[in-house]
Amino acid sequence: MGRQPQPVCRSLSVPIHHRRQARLSAATLPRGVREDPGEREHGIALILVLWLTVLLTVIAGSFAYGMRTEALAARNTVSLAQARALADGAVNRTVFELMRAQVTPDVWSADGSVHAWDEEGARIAVSAFDESGKIDINAASDPLLKSLLQTAGGLDSDTANKLVDIIGDWKDADDLRRPNGAEASDYQAAGLPYKPANAPFEAVAELQRVLGMTPALYSKLAGSLTVHTRMAGVNPAFASRTVLLALPGATPEIVDTYLAQRRDALAAKLPPPPFPLGGGAGTALGIWRIRAEVTVPDGAIFVREAVIRRGADGRRLLVVLEWGEGDRRILADAGAPEGNERARGKSN
Repeated sequence: MGRQPQPVCRSLSVPIHHRRQARLSAATLPRGVREDPGEREHGIALILVLWLTVLLTVIAGSFAYGMRTEALAARNTVSLAQARALADGAVNRTVFELMRAQVTPDVWSADGSVHAWDEEGARIAVSAFDESGKIDINAASDPLLKSLLQTAGGLDSDTANKLVDIIGDWKDADDLRRPNGAEASDYQAAGLPYKPANAPFEAVAELQRVLGMTPALYSKLAGSLTVHTRMAGVNPAFASRTVLLALPGATPEIVDTYLAQRRDALAAKLPPPPFPLGGGAGTALGIWRIRAEVTVPDGAIFVREAVIRRGADGRRLLVVLEWGEGDRRILADAGAPEGNERARGKSN
């Protein structure tokens, strides 16, 4: 018999490079094939680190935004306080200027002229009106109120008569209804939760509560009315065109001619001429409505509006009748001051 070939015994060990190749291909194994646990834990840790980084970034951004908002709010508060202080000071300066002797050079007058200057980088503009040029809603006669409602408010005669009676019922002390007026039952029937005060108006704004008074009508009347003079008539020397047109017998031609004469007299530092139709006292009462508007460098704006009266004796030189925040009107129209107006006393 021939000799049988002997089987060759080969090592079952896998070469090292084959094992590495197997590990590298594990990443491409189909789903469900077991992977190396160490590789999976490393991936989860990386994802957690990324999420933590995002979370910390959001928290840091939110904190920075909150701090910026608080810083801006604090800065705005400081700017508004600065503007308020400057406005209050401007009111005090205006009172001082108005109390100077009228023969003083560059004296201020309560005729609505605008005086503007710069101070500490802020823009300041003030104006003053003598309240005697307005119609006192508590003291004026019914014909004068009716005329104002017609000339300024644009009402017809019947509607103006009715509103005059309603205003009269609001301010008189009784509950007796005027022919065209309104008392508590009428306000209740109109669905209003209040009734007439049966007392003089404490402020012009109270007129808005009167039955039949619309916002549009009130806006036309408010600038011509006051509650401080206690005069039945008005002082033509300080009255506006609207008020002068409401005086008995006034016509646009008479009023415009008078306004031109008054303007020329004021420019020449002369007393204003008498109004051709009369119309009330010819001297100022020393009750001033002062408006001070301030804009600080960063843009914050504050408007102070006050009504101040001269004291009746030496113990009280001034009496504050109104003190509040007003709406912006004159600052945008005030021209740039020439030089230091505060020191020179010049107005624009």
